[in-house]
This record gives sequence, C-alpha cells and structure tokens, in this order.
Amino acid sequence: MVDGDGDAARSWRQIGSDVVLHEGWIRVSRRTYRLPDERIAQWDMFDGGQTVGVLALTPDGRLVMVRQFRPGPDRVVLNVPGGFVDAGETPVEAAARELTEETGFVSTDLAHVVTAMSASSTGQRHVVIARNCQPGGQMMLDEFEDCEPVVLDVTEVRSELRSGRMTGNELVYLGLDHAGLL
Repeated sequence: MVDGDGDAARSWRQIGSDVVLHEGWIRVSRRTYRLPDERIAQWDMFDGGQTVGVLALTPDGRLVMVRQFRPGPDRVVLNVPGGFVDAGETPVEAAARELTEETGFVSTDLAHVVTAMSASSTGQRHVVIARNCQPGGQMMLDEFEDCEPVVLDVTEVRSELRSGRMTGNELVYLGLDHAGLL
C-alpha cells in the first residue's frame, strides 16, 4: 500500500453536515472542508449508495456481459451485470441477484474481491467474481432496464475495454485482475 508520510497533515477536515442539493436517482450533496492551510473549500459529491459489478465467468472461461442503453454516453454500451446493493443485502447477495435479474444466468460460486473508491462519491463500488455461471434463472428487469445478455471471450472484452466503448471500466479491470485474466 502506498501511504505518504504526510497524509495526515494533508487531510481535509469536514466542517458541519452535508447539504443535499438534489435527491433523485443519485443524491448530490455539498460538503464543506477546512484545508490544512485553513482555507475553506466546498465540494459537490455524488452518493449513489452501494453498487456491485459482477465479473461472471462461464465454466469454459467466457464472460457473461450485458448490452444496454446508458444515459451518460447516450448510447447502448457493454458492461458487466450489476446494480444497487439493497438494504440488508451483502455485496455477494446483490451480485447473485443482479446476475440473474439482468442475464438469466446463475452461480453459486461467488466471491467479493474488492471495494473501489471514487474521488467525488461517497458510495462504495464492489466487485464480485461469479464462477461457473450457467443459464437457468429468470431475467427480471427493472422498469427502465433493457439488458441484452451476451457471452464473450476474455479477449473480446479486453478489446472493448481498450477501445473506451464500455462503461464501468474500473470494475471490469479490477475483476479481470483479481481473476488473473489481464
């Protein structure tokens, strides 16, 4: 782990409570900080809660992915299955649920491998690897989801990652790395 000797001296201190600027699909809050040199800074942050991305591997080592429209890039993109971790759920439970809901694939061999941070978000992004994924579940898409499950070779997914045409790149890379597939 790379920790600098002066990290504590460089840390910002929060002043007061967050102010909610927008409450919707994602919450946007403003947080006020006192910097080490005593200046005051305000920072707008996203809080989407906990989410999970599932690196889903079939018995023959292929990846179960989803193609769906994403409003940010304003187009259909490739990504790993995933979504919100519901209240009372662990990331592994959420991963199993999201995998089946979005693809119809199931797995009983799931492992949480990492939780990723984001620079301007208070939410946690979990990566779960699901092995031995096979069809056998019922897709149950949310009202605004339009997921098309696709099964791709690792080389195809890595090519899509390098092209910049995917979303959730950080989660995909972390999953591939933890699975030894980079």
